[in-house]
Amino acid sequence: MDIEGFARRSLARMEENKVKKILAERIAEIKQWDIERAEKWADAVVVEVKNATSKSNFILDYYRSGVSMGEFGVGSRGRGDFYVHRKIAEVIGESKAVLSTKDLDDAGVVRAGSVYISVAIDGIHSRLSEFPFVAGFHVTRAAMRDVYVMGSKPVAVFSDIHIADDGDVSKIFDHIAGISAVCELTGVPLVSGSTLRIGGDMVIGERMTGGVGCVGISEHITPRRNAREGDVILLTEGAGGGTIVTTAIYYAMHELIEHTLNIDFLLSCEAIFSNNLVKEIHSMSDVTNGGIRGDAEEISSVSGKALVFDYEQTRKAVNPEILKMLDELEIDFMGVSIDSLMIIAPAEVADRVKKAIKEVNVPVYKVGWVEKGKGAYFVQDGEKMPLKPRFRESAYTPLKKIVGELTPPDFEEMQKKVDRAVEEAIKKKNKVIDSIKSKSNVGKVMSGR
Repeated sequence: MDIEGFARRSLARMEENKVKKILAERIAEIKQWDIERAEKWADAVVVEVKNATSKSNFILDYYRSGVSMGEFGVGSRGRGDFYVHRKIAEVIGESKAVLSTKDLDDAGVVRAGSVYISVAIDGIHSRLSEFPFVAGFHVTRAAMRDVYVMGSKPVAVFSDIHIADDGDVSKIFDHIAGISAVCELTGVPLVSGSTLRIGGDMVIGERMTGGVGCVGISEHITPRRNAREGDVILLTEGAGGGTIVTTAIYYAMHELIEHTLNIDFLLSCEAIFSNNLVKEIHSMSDVTNGGIRGDAEEISSVSGKALVFDYEQTRKAVNPEILKMLDELEIDFMGVSIDSLMIIAPAEVADRVKKAIKEVNVPVYKVGWVEKGKGAYFVQDGEKMPLKPRFRESAYTPLKKIVGELTPPDFEEMQKKVDRAVEEAIKKKNKVIDSIKSKSNVGKVMSGR
């Protein structure tokens, strides 16, 4: 429970003493404390919230769009989420990066001399808070995937774990064990990290969150924008990661979790590296962001080409047991993260890639092609149909089924409000930059970078 947020919202609509009383009752219930101790906490929380609410400095305030994360679908890997990520690129602005958020790849790239440095970070799945090991395992694998698909070899991993005030310390160790399992299997060291409480004293409960990052190096990169007309599309077999584990947990299909505990994706990439095929591949990606629906749309957007998938061949690229689960639960396999490696390359290169990957015992299939045009499509029973991301990824837990996948009727109006928030953030950034420059030699000192 976010007691700071609770107090802030409550003070805006009710008398202070009533807020303190309700807050003390909530704290006593969750913490299992006596009411006197909880009342002291509630009193202190209200004091802090009141002091922080009266913002006397423009830096402390931010423009309110009136659009919440949930209603806009942020983090749900669909249209709303993609929209916000494009807007993040606007706030960042121009940079010296070779690849940045505007390129819609999951890793960013900078150049240091003749070497490319790829950097990626992934957050743990929000529903895996009570399952620290699998949360650590899959987020580490995800961060490594993002670096590998840039054509880079991972060289270091770092972590950030946050656990709420009442969480058991053992969560830290179980989570790190999951991270280090992947690190030991791949020979990539976990080199640094951070361990904090969520919200310090202001968030009570046991929730865990955090992320894992990865750094890689290469002499060649394979971004999404490099897909070319006439290329073929390959997919390795995917058994899913955090999303599929979450589905299996919350539908009580726990026996399927072990199918996800593999490093097949990473082995496939290593096979490509060891056979010196990276420079001949145009683009690589991992099927995660809202499934093939989301990734295909983004690849088309940045490459200016159309992607076409054979429906039946694409189904083959999902682990049979996982596909059976998705079918039984009526979860669209094309709209959920299956963690396949997607390779886009000329036909003759694709044949050699398939051979290399099969040598490490990972199934791989030719599932489509790249052609002139825009958008993504799939062919089923001879009919070519649009393949578009939904507002949210395929609903893969009982609660998500209730939340639904439909686009809100006021989505366009919400977009305008989000646009205004972006404009205000940029104005604030520029105002602070100008202020700092006017008081120092930062422009002169940093101009040589």
